[in-house]
Amino acid sequence: MFNDLKKDLENLKDLDKAKLLSGFFKTGKGQYGEGDIFLGIKVPDQRKLAKKYSDLNLKDVQKLLESKIHEERLVALLILIIKYKKSENKKEIFDFYLKNTKNINNWDLVDLSAPNIVGDYLTDKNRKILYDLAKSNHLWEKRIAIVSTASFIRKNDFKDTIKISEMLIDDKHDLIHKAVGWMLREVGKRNQDTLENFLKIQYKKMPRTMLRYSIEKFDEEKRQSYLKL
Repeated sequence: MFNDLKKDLENLKDLDKAKLLSGFFKTGKGQYGEGDIFLGIKVPDQRKLAKKYSDLNLKDVQKLLESKIHEERLVALLILIIKYKKSENKKEIFDFYLKNTKNINNWDLVDLSAPNIVGDYLTDKNRKILYDLAKSNHLWEKRIAIVSTASFIRKNDFKDTIKISEMLIDDKHDLIHKAVGWMLREVGKRNQDTLENFLKIQYKKMPRTMLRYSIEKFDEEKRQSYLKL
């Protein structure tokens, strides 16, 4: 099954698209995606493969997650999401995911998987692990921490998004600014007062990108008033 999946991925590769993706996901020397290799496969096609090979064992999923090929890691995570949804032992998948944070190492990998596994699992549990991840020196662990809260936001539970946003407000990386701003925007779409209460205290400290993302859904007059402050 593992070798069949590898062959299917190879058959779907598109070198022109791979070149574009390599630039888009910043794979150059010193960039956040340095060394990442792309095959140029569309995400819907990867989802089909994940469904086809959803019975792949965790040992082989691990092999895919350790691959330098971006699509192999993404398919592994999509398979893991399917396994998580079906599993009677969701903690096993949750723990497996957290042991692989070093391999969940680009923003799309985090964004497609963290809410569906980490966030979902922690919905009715202690969430200390998210705060530990937010304190990490590892870019992607910090992104996992904030993006996982999307699962809580969908249930109108905003407290962890707000607290972790406060923790990350001084972070230097643009990808954290964007992730925090995105999650704050999602809070605001459901409860604008909660977002504005946060902004009243924090807007002066927020990086410009984080602020722009968070107020994106405000009416134009209010949005401009925050940008001018």
